[in-house]
Amino acid sequence: MISLVTGATSSGKSEWAENLAMRSQKNVIYIATATRYPDDAEWEARLQKHSDRRPENWQTLEVPIALATSILEINGDAYILVDSLGTWLANLLEEDELAWNKIEVELLQAIQACTVDITFVAEEVGWGLVPEYKSGRIFCDRLGGLSRKIGAIADDVYLVTGGYAVNLTQIGEKLP
Repeated sequence: MISLVTGATSSGKSEWAENLAMRSQKNVIYIATATRYPDDAEWEARLQKHSDRRPENWQTLEVPIALATSILEINGDAYILVDSLGTWLANLLEEDELAWNKIEVELLQAIQACTVDITFVAEEVGWGLVPEYKSGRIFCDRLGGLSRKIGAIADDVYLVTGGYAVNLTQIGEKLP
């Protein structure tokens, strides 16, 4: 089972994904994609807030780069929760287009080869103006494209907004 949970910053998407993981009754492996910056107190507080919400019996893996490899190494009665694709992508933003395409293909292949349930959290970007700076445009295009590709193979895609999680696969139509 592949799920994608998307929404705006602070929309509750991580909480919804955590809820899905808890419902599974499986051994949850939480893949945290953030890079730690001990000198950035606000960033560390955000990471701690996520950590404090997770049950103690969940295993946490900090995987800022090697996401595809980590996914392929997990099997058995597990449920993978990846939070988040945007943070992971930000760690790889300096990669050129050719390298990014290879990384993206490897991730998509790992997802399709994965033998356990997996949920991805992804930020919705680009609902406003196109960023004026190149790295912002690259980030928006890459994350939008990756979310769309994962959404195309996902069993469920949720949009979290306004305190609600909406299952888009139940009410929407998949793009051709």
